[in-house]
Amino acid sequence: MTYSIVARDPATGQLGVGCESHFFAPGAGVTRADPGVGAIATQAFVDGRYAGAGMAALAEGRPAAEVLDELVAADPHPQVRQVALVGRSGDAASRTGGSCIGFCGGIVEGPVAVQGNMLASDRVLPEMLAAYRSAPGDLAERLMVAMEAAEAAGGDVRGSQGASLVVVDGEPVSDPWNHRPVDLRVDDHPDPVGELRRLLGQRRAFDAVSSTMFAPGLMVGPYHEPSPGDRDRALARLAAAARVMVGNPEADFWAAVLLARSGDRAAARERLAGPLRQNPRLRGFLGRMAEAGFLDHGEIEELL
Repeated sequence: MTYSIVARDPATGQLGVGCESHFFAPGAGVTRADPGVGAIATQAFVDGRYAGAGMAALAEGRPAAEVLDELVAADPHPQVRQVALVGRSGDAASRTGGSCIGFCGGIVEGPVAVQGNMLASDRVLPEMLAAYRSAPGDLAERLMVAMEAAEAAGGDVRGSQGASLVVVDGEPVSDPWNHRPVDLRVDDHPDPVGELRRLLGQRRAFDAVSSTMFAPGLMVGPYHEPSPGDRDRALARLAAAARVMVGNPEADFWAAVLLARSGDRAAARERLAGPLRQNPRLRGFLGRMAEAGFLDHGEIEELL
């Protein structure tokens, strides 16, 4: 009922997994990735023990194929499972049980594995892998391109409903929640892969916003540029984010705040006009920002 891809990026060490299924909320059961440990997809008749036990074994640094063999040996019904995993050493493994519904199968090529069942044709997996191998960009982008190629080749023979995309950093960390640059789910949608593509764009846009909102000096504490040009680089990122976040004034609002903090009141007032038209309640929010120390009341009066 699903196709998926697991991969490790040799350049960055990032680990990722993506899936699509004609099933509600497949990301809740199919995909798992832990920073510095591995990525796992468990599908067909999902058994969550594969993700839990598999991740614990990968955390020991063991080869993916060895881990998969042990998981299968401990499963009373391996014939109905389809599982793939990759660890931080970059050795992917995949297995399709004999009772999985066709078209089904998997392909492993170094640090990437693609697999699926109930597929429209035998073209889906080869085209998925070829798209991943040839796509430019970071790991999230290449996983996304692979899933789009799978859809174009027919995808799930029954149609589409849910999808998931997770990318984590490649080193073990004590704060794994801070090392999940992409963690997206589409639980129910007529075009889940298309919606996942939209959400990935939004994720990148909001990353630009949050990186400015919490930037020491630019936005947190007394204003200063940690490095020359930091303000203009942040403004450029926010402008790019605003082009993606159509109808959402967040990026332009924080750009206006940054301009005001840096002393460019005229440009700040001009940038703020659009957000205030879209959401008049931001006028009151500006007052709260003065209370929090982002701007002073005099600066805000000049902006309104």
